[in-house]
Amino acid sequence: MEKEAIQELKKIVAHSDNIVFFGGAGVSTESGIPDFRSVDGLYNQKYDYPPETILSHSFYMRHPEEFYRFYRDKMICTTAKPNKAHLALAELERRGKLKAVITQNIDGLHQAAGSKCVLELHGSVHRNFCEECHAFYGLDTIINSTGVPTCQACGGRLKPDVVLYEEGLNDETINRSVRFLSEADVLIIGGTSLAVYPAAGLIDYFQGSKLIVINKAPTPRDRYADLLIQAPIGEVLSSVL
Repeated sequence: MEKEAIQELKKIVAHSDNIVFFGGAGVSTESGIPDFRSVDGLYNQKYDYPPETILSHSFYMRHPEEFYRFYRDKMICTTAKPNKAHLALAELERRGKLKAVITQNIDGLHQAAGSKCVLELHGSVHRNFCEECHAFYGLDTIINSTGVPTCQACGGRLKPDVVLYEEGLNDETINRSVRFLSEADVLIIGGTSLAVYPAAGLIDYFQGSKLIVINKAPTPRDRYADLLIQAPIGEVLSSVL
């Protein structure tokens, strides 16, 4: 890690109280949750169907049992704990520096670390709803069920409140994300390949003065960054405090 880059990041953070963080799977890999595209990610593991197919709306509708078998096995990680990146972001918010975390992750680790303003573009494994009566169920219901989980009240099928492929993002979450991004002075992009749209396209709304990219692998926004750091994100963010 370049000391000069860290010092520059510290300086930027010190002089701003309107920072927004936009993150992806790379933020949670340090907590032991696999991402999709890395060497050890889900795309490089073997299943009867590609993960992208299993996690699509049409597959969920046609093969709910197969969907839930994969979902319980690979999308839920109850042992994961917030890492240094999550904790650093929560601390920056507590200090009045960070206004919002906009995340593509569904694991709830930002909230577990203490972050209050978290916009979950792709939903959360911690929220589940009955497709018939819309009753709410927590994560434990899914974990403790077998096959396709059903509503205790009406018997309807339960669906995780996560955005599957072929599904649209939540309008309210998009609108709030756009507002935070368009009003921010500093945008820190971290732990994301910026390959998943429409989520990645939201950063076009940022018009502030400093764009920072922290990611191990190259991203499409590297050439626009005022500061580019290719190092473990937990290490980088915790060193700023």
